[in-house]
Order: sequence, then C-alpha cells, then structure tokens
Amino acid sequence: MKQDIAEAGRVTPEVELDSRVGWLQVLAAFVTLVALFGVAYSFGAFFEPMGDELGVSKGLVAGMFSVATLLYFTLGIFTGRIADRIGARPVMVTGAIVMAVGLLATSRVNSIWLGFITYGTGVGIGVACGYVPLVASVGGWFERKRTTALGIAVAGIGLGTLIGAPLADALIIRYGWRDTYVIFAFGSLVIILGASLLVRRPPSHAVEARPLGEVVRLPVFVVLYASMALLSFALFVPFVFMAQYATDHGIDSGAAAVLIGLIGLTSVIGRLSLGTLAARLGSIQLYRICFLILSLSFGLWLVAGDSYPVLVAFVIIMGTAYGGFIALAPAVAAGSFGANGLGGVLGALYTAAGLGGLIGPPVTGAIIDRFSYDVAIWLAILISLASTAILAHPALRSPRGD
Repeated sequence: MKQDIAEAGRVTPEVELDSRVGWLQVLAAFVTLVALFGVAYSFGAFFEPMGDELGVSKGLVAGMFSVATLLYFTLGIFTGRIADRIGARPVMVTGAIVMAVGLLATSRVNSIWLGFITYGTGVGIGVACGYVPLVASVGGWFERKRTTALGIAVAGIGLGTLIGAPLADALIIRYGWRDTYVIFAFGSLVIILGASLLVRRPPSHAVEARPLGEVVRLPVFVVLYASMALLSFALFVPFVFMAQYATDHGIDSGAAAVLIGLIGLTSVIGRLSLGTLAARLGSIQLYRICFLILSLSFGLWLVAGDSYPVLVAFVIIMGTAYGGFIALAPAVAAGSFGANGLGGVLGALYTAAGLGGLIGPPVTGAIIDRFSYDVAIWLAILISLASTAILAHPALRSPRGD
C-alpha cells in the first residue's frame, strides 16, 4: 500500500487506464446497477396493491419511494468518500446485505410508517452503497473512453428498470406483493455478491484531488446542483405515477407496467448511444440538450389522456433523454472536477437528486389527490424547464478534453 501511494503517478501494466481490467469493472457496475435499480424502480408495480392493503393515499405510499430516493442520493456523499478510501467492494457488499434485510422486513409490515423505515432505509442504503461507489470507480479506471465506459455501466440502471417493473407485476399477480419482496431480497443479494468478486480499486492518479469543501463552493458545482435538484423533482414522477395513471385511464395493469419498462429500455439506448455523440457535441452541450428534451416530453403526457400510443411516445422520448442525463452526469463531473476523489464529489452532487426525489412524488401525489393529473404534469413541465434554463449559466463551460 505504501509503495502504491509513493508511485501514485505511475500506472503499472496490470492496472493501466482503459485496460481490460477496467472493462471488468464496467461489467461489475452494470450487473450491480441492474439489481439495485430493478428493485428500486419496480416500486410503481407495488404502488396499488400496497396502498389497497394498507389503506393509505397515493401521496403517503409515494413517501416510501421518496424516503428511499432521498437516502440513496444523500448517503452517496458518505459511501462515495468511504469507497475513495477503502475501495468499492466492501461498501457494495454491505449495501447488498442491508437492502436484502430491508426488503424482507418490508414483506412483513402492516403499517405504512413501518414501510417508510424498512423499505426506505433498506433500499436507500443499498443503492447508496452501490451506485456512487461503482460509478466513481469506473470513472477512475478510464481516461480516453471514460464517457463510453460510464454510459455502459449506468445502462444497468435502464435495464434494471426495464426488467424490474414487469417482473414485479408478474410476481405480484402470482404470489402477492409480500412474497415478491422476499424473492427480490434474495435475488438481488446473490447477484450483487457475485458481481463484487470482479471489483478492484482504480489506479492512483498523479493529480491531487481537490478538497470536497472547496469543490462544493465552486460556481459550476452550484449550477450543476441546482439544475439536478429541479429536474429530479419532475423526473421521478413518471416512475411512481405512470402505472397508476394508465390504470386510472382504463389501461390494463400489465400494459401499464410495460410503460415503466419502456422508460428503462429507451434509457439504455440513450446511455449507450449518447456517449458516442458526446465526442462530437461535447458532454456539457449534450447534457443541456437532454434536459431540454426531457422537459418538453412531459407535454405528450399532458395531452395523452387514455391514448396508449401517446403514452408510449412520451416514455420513449423521456426515457432516452433520462438515459443521457444519467450517463453524462458522471462524465460532466469528472471533466469539471477530476477523477480523483470522484466518489465524494458525485455523492455531494447527487444529494440534489435526493432532494428532488424527496419532494417531487409526495407533492405530486397530493396535487393529484386534490386537483388532477393535469395540474401535476404542468408543474413538472415548468420545474424541469427551469432546470434547463439554469444550465445556460456561463459558469458551466465544456471541460478541457471534451
């Protein structure tokens, strides 16, 4: 270890950047994120059966998802910094165990308030221990192909979304929501523990990492943080309410679950394809474009009514832009602040998404209960457009090497 530190600027052939070992880290991150977000973003399928059995409102059920979202984004600042020091593997293993225990406990709750604790903390801590540490680790293993590698790694989020919701819907129909959470607990644990065997710490870089306290005061960090917080308010609304919206408008529950899956499928396409496009346009410019397209896509939801084809068009466009946003955010951060200490920086930045995820679904659920889906969608449009406008700030310039 001391020798590694002393030779921080020199990379040995066994651990060189953009190497085969680095691509194994991409594979490990991809598989882990499939499992983590397959569980997290399947929540829409549990929404109605849990609410009906526990006898609570849409806004209250959505609060479970919001607590988990808040935790996995805000705790990333701690799990990212811990992974910077000790590596991603022990952190992700700890998270896998905590999430499995949380899901098992959720399968036995008889109170929504217990669900806030069991599901919220279990899934929240589980995702926090996997997402930021692994994305930061992948970023540290690449230089020339960083955007492509990160795009492939976070495509696991999209595939997890694609698989999770339809799988959960099918399992709930056959076994009920409680036993489905038991299946998810053991399945995710086995997958993540297997992926952890591939994980290695990234090689050291000669450039010293900036102190996190200095980074968060930079104007570019403030711009990225504010825009992400606002966009996340709107971003999580379809994940929580799209399935319920569809069934409320006479669409079969299976077809409604497919809509959530389509967000995942198209986000995979966005993550994989936009990495190549970023080499031409620059990651910053493409990041702005993704924000704008995602904001405008909500207009299709607004006019969809009970038209399934229009809803499909909405989730395809929204999902592709969402995939680009998720794929490009770590690359934008690495280009702006450097690869060393990236776990802590991403963890701090993603607290913005946690803030938006905490506020967005419960507020939207309350608006739907009191007014209508249309009012809630209009609010999502206005807030996401505001997030796009913030990215026009001159502090956000294309980083060197883009």
